[in-house]
Amino acid sequence: MPSPLSVDLRERVVAAVAGGASFHWAAARFGVSVSSASRWSQRFAQQGHVAPKPTHADDSLPAIEAHADLILSLDEAQPELFLRELRDALAEQGVQT
Repeated sequence: MPSPLSVDLRERVVAAVAGGASFHWAAARFGVSVSSASRWSQRFAQQGHVAPKPTHADDSLPAIEAHADLILSLDEAQPELFLRELRDALAEQGVQT
């Protein structure tokens, strides 16, 4: 998944739209999609900011980190383990992924 575009860029696009530019013009000027210009402007109007939403990976990281020792020990015991095999081995230990 690509990383979100910078807040600075988002703010410049929203400022251009708020200053009277069309979504199409602002998108072309700053090199973003028209739908992004529209979404960011709408988010700013509704929420007062243009910060990107948290990614799903941000939510799951602590859950996986809690099992780091188990994952590393499984990898050490079988370095050629496929991801699906790792998932199954974790499930045997009661870890849902």
